[in-house]
Amino acid sequence: MQFIDLKTQYSRYKDEINARIQSVLEHGRFIMGPEIFELEAILAEYVGVNHCITVSSGTHSLEIALRALGIGEGDEVITVPFSWISSAEVIMLVGAKPVFVDIEPNSFNIDVSRIEEAITERTKAVIPVSLFGQMPKIELINQIAEKYGIAVIEDAAQSFGAERYGVKSCGASLIGSTSFFPAKPLGCYGDGGALFTDDTQIAEVMQAIRTHGGIKRHHHTHVGTNGRFDTLQASILLAKWPYFERETELRSLIGKRYTELLGNCCVTPSITEGNTHVFAQYTIRVEQQFRDKLTDYLHQKGVPTGIYYPKCFHEQPVFNDLGYQYGDFPESEKASREVLSLPMHPFLTEQDQDSIIQSVIEGLSKVYNG
Repeated sequence: MQFIDLKTQYSRYKDEINARIQSVLEHGRFIMGPEIFELEAILAEYVGVNHCITVSSGTHSLEIALRALGIGEGDEVITVPFSWISSAEVIMLVGAKPVFVDIEPNSFNIDVSRIEEAITERTKAVIPVSLFGQMPKIELINQIAEKYGIAVIEDAAQSFGAERYGVKSCGASLIGSTSFFPAKPLGCYGDGGALFTDDTQIAEVMQAIRTHGGIKRHHHTHVGTNGRFDTLQASILLAKWPYFERETELRSLIGKRYTELLGNCCVTPSITEGNTHVFAQYTIRVEQQFRDKLTDYLHQKGVPTGIYYPKCFHEQPVFNDLGYQYGDFPESEKASREVLSLPMHPFLTEQDQDSIIQSVIEGLSKVYNG
């Protein structure tokens, strides 16, 4: 049983993927080839924005967004302490200071009611993370940002394809950022990511930064980087694209079935009103003293699991200088000790689902009853 089954996906779309790769090998434009611009046009239309800029990774996309907004030394950027480290490390990479705000216990997303108290005169942006596959209350975040004149960059690395009140993830704020890491809902076969915006000026700056600070060759208007997306990886996404919406539907159906059959024995994912959920991960919560025992039981039964994420940012040595202590973000800390992700991909058979569900139910019964 696979936690995320990329092999089956490849076998299903093998002809299309191979044909797309072969086309790149034949035309030989491996850097910024035509597939890059074809993909950007498709994704921009899907998200509902004017501009998509593909880049070398989801992490790089966040960094490029911050640089395009001129955020750097002396500035502060608000984000959550419970996510993959990219969400915070990019803030320090540009010289700014991460300021953490705790999460909601049900959605794992930023607690909007706590954002304003974290804003200072140095705050320049907020990076809400659309964790596990659903968006935060981004319309409320946008309202706060407008009030204080700060930017909103949605970290949608796990939520591409999700919606909030009909608005697509990546298209609901000034800048949206996503990842094409292989395990993501829309994944390539290496690293990759993309940025989305309706703002033409910001789009042009992000395009320039992506390519060593210049849109025209040998004319550099910004301090840039090599942040280009690979043409071969773009071709793989183009081959997968016709199947993406169906895969998203299947993820939703599997997530719904998990929840219906596991809801009586553990805390299952809560979908915020107005949201759809693409279940980049299907994450349950189990009390801290039982999680390791359940994990061991599931592994004995051949059920792979993952923990996203076992430590919060303020517990990591790299962020010691920020001055936070354990206890500052109780919801994030509690989540990190309780979360457990189960196998989730569009190709899980009903038989596999039943096996996973039954193993969780049996495992919890054993660990709770000693």
